[in-house]
Amino acid sequence: MTTTPETGTAVASEPELSRAIALPHATAMVVGTIIGASIFVQPSEITGRVPSVSGIFLVWAVSGVLTLFGALVCAELTTVFPKSGGVYVFLRESFGRPLGFLWGWAMFWTMHSGIIAAIAVVFARYVGFFVPLGDGALRAVAITAILLLSFVNVLGVKHGSVLQTLFTAGKLLAIVLIVAVGFALGGSVPDAALRPDAPPGQPWGLGDFALALVAGLFAFGGWHMVTYSAGETVDPRRTIPRALAIGVAVVTLCYIALNAVYLYVLPLDTVAASTRIAADAAERVLGPGAGAAVSGLVIFSTFGALAGIVLAGPRVYYAMAKDGLLFRWMGSVHPVRRTPVLAIALQAFWSSVLVATGTYGELFRRVVYTEWIFFGLLAVGLFLLRRRGAERTYSIWGYPFVPAIFALGAFAIALNQIAAEPRDSMIGLGLVVIGLPVYWIWTRFRTSNP
Repeated sequence: MTTTPETGTAVASEPELSRAIALPHATAMVVGTIIGASIFVQPSEITGRVPSVSGIFLVWAVSGVLTLFGALVCAELTTVFPKSGGVYVFLRESFGRPLGFLWGWAMFWTMHSGIIAAIAVVFARYVGFFVPLGDGALRAVAITAILLLSFVNVLGVKHGSVLQTLFTAGKLLAIVLIVAVGFALGGSVPDAALRPDAPPGQPWGLGDFALALVAGLFAFGGWHMVTYSAGETVDPRRTIPRALAIGVAVVTLCYIALNAVYLYVLPLDTVAASTRIAADAAERVLGPGAGAAVSGLVIFSTFGALAGIVLAGPRVYYAMAKDGLLFRWMGSVHPVRRTPVLAIALQAFWSSVLVATGTYGELFRRVVYTEWIFFGLLAVGLFLLRRRGAERTYSIWGYPFVPAIFALGAFAIALNQIAAEPRDSMIGLGLVVIGLPVYWIWTRFRTSNP
């Protein structure tokens, strides 16, 4: 209850989000959201572009460094704006409400909901390794996973973050076991890629490296999502920067270690051709039955990543509703659970529609590159906020070089995608830009109908 100063009468206050995410949970969200299925399934894209051991490790190292630079940018921005909404809030405060709206628009219709749908389908496909599923049953399993995790997050952010932490711990343990077993037993494989007599690989150029880097950065996707929950994080100005730095460092080490095992156990041409690299490496070392164990790991990993992504998105829609950029009911908080229940429900509904109709793949592929345009603008926004004298409790290491390098890298990734696939890229960019007239109509309507 609050008291109005004019009358002294008590007025019921709206319930607010609960701060229950501590450093271990925030770090687990970073690690668990990034490590999904891609590192266990298809590093072949990188190996195919850069078919040499040194080139492969360079791609993963540079991907990790660029991701860390982006995380450091978000870390400073979080200390300036420690509110729920993360990237949406940063863009809104740096460039104005229209750009913030565009981020939320693209998130809901394609980027965020699309990745939820895509990961849920990957999860269902690997469930099908153990239980044969037709197309309809596969979609039903994917939708069930989305609804189940959404329900867990409705129960409370503590429940969702604890679930994320448990899955992340299990994932890291599995990675340690894969690396240990691979190096311990893989030495008996006669054509291991890292042997002294292994071929050095085929020549590659800067263009190949750039395309491989895009694939590497895609595997690091999701690092920024922890900022969405700043309003539910304990001491976000300290917790989120630490979680971002620790989480990205842990993921980078895991990725390099896993690729070292893959290359130790399998020859380069096999790595380049494989679409389920972890299973192929396990079968080479332990026999055909090991593929089932790795399939189980992918199920576990994708479910854990899905848990973090489902938790993160509704916080953006909640923040937009509070700003009057979405329907007010989207900002409703459950009076007991203290979670944005209607935002969670709407996200679950639309992601399920994308799964049921099978439209998520084309939408996501066409729009995902635009995410990097927004990321580049985040770094530019950091320069603008510094110039305005915004108060902060953390200063990015290496300023101004780190945010400048990240901005240039982000814009280069987007331009590379446009050059490689101009038609699809223009369609994807058009889907995002459609949000501008929607924003104009919405704000005019809200002004005339307060």
